[in-house]
Amino acid sequence: MTMPGSIYIIDGARTPFLKARNAPGPFAASDLATAAGSALLSRQRFAPDQLDEVILGCASPSPDEVNIGRVVALRMGCGIKVPGWTVMRNCASGMQALDSAMANIHSGRSQLVLAGGVDALSRAPLLYSDAMVRWFAGWMGARSLGQKLAMVQRFRPGYLAPVIGIMKGLTDPVVGLLMGQTAENLAWKYGISREDMDAFAVESHRRVAAAQDAGHFADELVPLIERDGTVHAADDGLRRDASMAGMAKLKPFFDKKYGRVTPANSSQITDGATWLVLASAAAVERFGLEPMGRIVDSQWAGLEPEQMGLGPVHATTPILQRHGLGLGDLDLIEINEAFAAQVIACLRAWQDADYCRSRLGLQGALGDIDPARLNVGGGAVALGHPVGASGARIVLHLLKALRRSGGKRGIATICIGGGQGGAMLVEAL
Repeated sequence: MTMPGSIYIIDGARTPFLKARNAPGPFAASDLATAAGSALLSRQRFAPDQLDEVILGCASPSPDEVNIGRVVALRMGCGIKVPGWTVMRNCASGMQALDSAMANIHSGRSQLVLAGGVDALSRAPLLYSDAMVRWFAGWMGARSLGQKLAMVQRFRPGYLAPVIGIMKGLTDPVVGLLMGQTAENLAWKYGISREDMDAFAVESHRRVAAAQDAGHFADELVPLIERDGTVHAADDGLRRDASMAGMAKLKPFFDKKYGRVTPANSSQITDGATWLVLASAAAVERFGLEPMGRIVDSQWAGLEPEQMGLGPVHATTPILQRHGLGLGDLDLIEINEAFAAQVIACLRAWQDADYCRSRLGLQGALGDIDPARLNVGGGAVALGHPVGASGARIVLHLLKALRRSGGKRGIATICIGGGQGGAMLVEAL
């Protein structure tokens, strides 16, 4: 039985998350989103052109994928009348797409929406420096041979040094810190050791391996096929041999002298896409749909950009307060693993009475999260973090895990570059 005003999740699918390997991956972002979305739509009881809209989160579309949401909607066969649009909230772009769909369904403007996120971070561009661009401009403006020779003399080989697009995208422009440096801030704030981070990372890989072996990702994944017939059927960032000894061999990346955050205890640069079908009660009745769950509530929060990893704490807590819940009342919780240090810091912030009183308006510490209920299938440290897709992925995986375990209620939450957090409370049906 449906409840008027509810936002139902009907189904969802994602691509395997493919690890970047220092070269452009085999699929553009639009390829990834089209593959996952086409497979998902093909098994629904409605036609693609019966959608009211398509909303896609993407943090880093390529220059030929402007308004990638519309591009992909057309490629999936949704027809010219179904509007497609793109949202961007950095790491939570996919969750923002879900939230935007919720808002439009609540307002009555839409009844049936395909929403999700995508990024192909391996294809982040290499950019020319400002000096090289200025030299190009001068060269194009030169008319005579003398002017061109003068421009040749002004050229310096250093102009050709590229600006790495993904490093620019992962640097906060307000405080000038890489995201990994914000994780270092939290490690120092909460006394998180290198061993703490590495142990968390090893456990993430162990849980992903166990989930793969148990087939727990099988009903999430849509295989990807390259033009030469190569099939990608599973996430490929997993290191089954992950160990404390192996982790210890890697050096800190973001603070080479004093740091603790390494590539091994950070999320991987990855390509991937995730979609969910959201519907109103009226759409469920009209098409005879069978919901897998519903989104009960959502919340966005802001905090210091240099401590952005605590965003889940600030977004999740208001939801719990509104619904009279504690952390122990959640059957499962997904915290996106941007960095091991960042997830550990969230757990310690909820245990910190002073932080909870001064920053969250609580009377004391919120409490502990049972490790057995947190990221039960592993997380982004092992799976990867295709920025635009991750917020949608953790919602999809959370619902699948709740239904598999017999749980009812869970929260998916994510930190966001720039000093924000997002969270969604979901119920399995």
